Amino acid sequence: MDHNQDLNPDNSQQRAKAVSVREFITAQSLDLDLELVQGEDGLDKEIQSPRIQKLGLMLASFIGTIDPDRVVIIGRSELNYLGTLDAAAREAAIQQLKKYSMCCIVVTKKSVIPKELLELSKEEKIPILWTSALSSIAIIKITEYLERRLAPEMTIHGVLIEIFGLGVLVLGPSGIGKSECALELVLKGHRLVADDYVQLTHHGADRLSGEGGKVLKHHMELRGLGIINIKELFGISATGASQNIDFVVRLERWKPDAEYDRLGVERSSIDFLGISLPVINIPVAPGRNVATLIEVAARIHLLRHRGYQSSTEKLFKEDERQADETV
Repeated sequence: MDHNQDLNPDNSQQRAKAVSVREFITAQSLDLDLELVQGEDGLDKEIQSPRIQKLGLMLASFIGTIDPDRVVIIGRSELNYLGTLDAAAREAAIQQLKKYSMCCIVVTKKSVIPKELLELSKEEKIPILWTSALSSIAIIKITEYLERRLAPEMTIHGVLIEIFGLGVLVLGPSGIGKSECALELVLKGHRLVADDYVQLTHHGADRLSGEGGKVLKHHMELRGLGIINIKELFGISATGASQNIDFVVRLERWKPDAEYDRLGVERSSIDFLGISLPVINIPVAPGRNVATLIEVAARIHLLRHRGYQSSTEKLFKEDERQADETV
């Protein structure tokens, strides 16, 4: 194993995500009571975008395009417009959709579906679904469900701990003591979220959360002791299910000839799933209490968010003092 692989996001496991129409129909959390009207042959088609497609402009003017990865919503306004057309115009409006691939169509308010649309569904194997919900409600629920289900995610080697309400992701080479450090932080009253494998998920514009795997949730591997259950040893208050990540601590082996930041002024960052997180590099050497250093790093991060940085203040006061002496 490459001991530096957990320091490089490019070496982590990132997965492309999709939801089949079959899974979409049966999703309990969607809470729309979707009903398949026609198109069973297309249930294996995939939805890959949380954005919704509306057909109003395309039906009215024959311009625009359809994203094959999006759910198509047809509501009362689209159906009312089609109802104003004569048979030939309605046939032309719907038939021009044949040149586009669609994963599925959701008809809201269980409205009557035009026979031309049912014929298109049969010819192109496009599932048509019914819901009794209004278009506005259906769009909100479908978007929220797909944003959760399709959120970009990746798995990285590391430890995630909640310290003073902050999510701290600890990275470092194998054997450097990440798990032992996390155990000491748990003994100090903080919470373990994940050990060894951390699943990262991108939420919204700039939020990154982490959680542990399903198999060894709340467990930790310690050399010499084996796998221990943190929840059973220290209680449920010592563990967390998921946590937004605020900053990264990167542990590295102490190198006598290396130069390290001694003022706390230097800033570095690391990117995961397009989100940049601040990084604090901590060299590990005999006699250094890494757990305490990480705890202090969390306090420093909280102070920085309040606009206070001790090193900058000290340097500013020193410059101010020297200026007064010169005058």
